[in-house]
This record gives sequence, structure tokens and C-alpha cells, in this order.
Amino acid sequence: MKTKLIITALAASFMFVACSNNSNNSNNKQETNLNKTNMTKTIHLTKADFLTKVANYEKNPQTWEYLGDKPAIIDFYADWCGPCKMVAPILEQLAAEYEGQIYIYKVDTEAEQELAADFGIRSIPTLLFVPMNDAPQMAQGALPKDAFKQAINDVLLKN
Repeated sequence: MKTKLIITALAASFMFVACSNNSNNSNNKQETNLNKTNMTKTIHLTKADFLTKVANYEKNPQTWEYLGDKPAIIDFYADWCGPCKMVAPILEQLAAEYEGQIYIYKVDTEAEQELAADFGIRSIPTLLFVPMNDAPQMAQGALPKDAFKQAINDVLLKN
């Protein structure tokens, strides 16, 4: 319960404007395109990857069973989203800083619409914090690096 309050408090106190998950705005897609080739530490997931690396919620729809061997952050994003672009380099830095301790996954909501719908993603960025032995927790909006670090240490690593 305490960890859920920490994530909620962090999200509420540091939240920036989140993008509406509107895939019909092609102008925004053309204006801002994340350069995925520069992302070396975060791991992009498809739905198939999610089902084998994170949780097979289709096989076990009633129970969350995390399949990973380290805690994780899952970033549901879109290339055209301004706040998502603000979060991307922070997540890359954190993936490097916490390498070997946590996974940082990214799910492109444009390419993985079914996965995003399955998790009820309505605004982006939406971040799913997945500790090893507790229920996952969601936060919406762009968080600053220090808020991510606090969540990683307090919720995921329990330092």
C-alpha cells in the first residue's frame, strides 16, 4: 500500500501534460519522430515479447504473474507525443545507470494498439512499474529523473 502511495504521489506532484492517445494525428507523427536507433539500453516490446518476458495475461487473466528476473518499468509511448519525447532520454539514462538491476521496456502504442488497449492506455506516456513480488502500479504523464529514481529505489529495488 505504501509503495502505491509513493507512485501516486510522485505522479501527482511531478506530472506534466500527457498526450491523448489519438492515432489520427498524422501531422504530429511527421513533426516528431523518436530516433529508435539511438536507444541502446531500453528494450522495445511487441505483444508477443510482452507475453513471454513480462506477463502472459492471456493465459492467466485473473492473476498477475511477472515473468522477469528483475523489476521493470514499462513505458507506453508514441513517436508523436511531446511528453514521451521528454521521458525517452531520461529512461535511456536510467537504463544505463541501473543496468543489471532493472529492465526498462518500451511499448509503442501505435504499433501495439491491442496491447495498449488490453492495459487501458488512454493517455501517454503511461508508465507501468513492475516490482518483483508485488502488484504492478501505473503512473501517467512525464516524470522528472529524480522522481523516477525515487520510484526505482523505493518501489522497485526497495532500498
